[in-house]
Amino acid sequence: MIVDLSMPLSDDTPIYPDDPPVSVRLWAVIERDGYYMNVLKMGEHSGTHVDAPAHFIPGGKTIDEMPLDRFVGRGMVVDVRNGNGTVRLDEIPDEGYFDRVVLFLTGGRELSPEVALFLVAEGVKAVGTDSMSIGDDAVHRIFLSEEVPVFENLVNLELLAGREFTFMAFPLKIEGGSGSPVRAVAFVE
Repeated sequence: MIVDLSMPLSDDTPIYPDDPPVSVRLWAVIERDGYYMNVLKMGEHSGTHVDAPAHFIPGGKTIDEMPLDRFVGRGMVVDVRNGNGTVRLDEIPDEGYFDRVVLFLTGGRELSPEVALFLVAEGVKAVGTDSMSIGDDAVHRIFLSEEVPVFENLVNLELLAGREFTFMAFPLKIEGGSGSPVRAVAFVE
């Protein structure tokens, strides 16, 4: 079974405050032009997307420089919807993170720097969240300074809680990009 973890891109896609709005406009129609095509206008961090180190780390790798194996791996969902405030270390399991893509079902919460430091020390491959942001600037810097990709605005994570799956979400090859929209999916075993 394949679970789609990506939100649709349209003029109604929620955006982070002060980010450019998403715009999908008709460019060509079959009846007039012989083909159909839209024009997309959006920031690199619109909809379901991944952050590259360059997003917060001066001189960090851009999205086109990141190794593709960082965008696929054994996934796990950590459900922290029942807490309040930033996600604390005592709310998450204390093992099982090495070389995993760890996705947080938060209901809008952000990770604390302590959780980010712990996950980096445990050797996570990538992290993700159903929130617009994984956490504050410090949380981003912790992950991105270690070249741990950060996926944001994931959907349908509740369908994966407690299940074994492979996560996959490849970015567009944007030269010098600080991030990229992705089509994130989970292959449930």
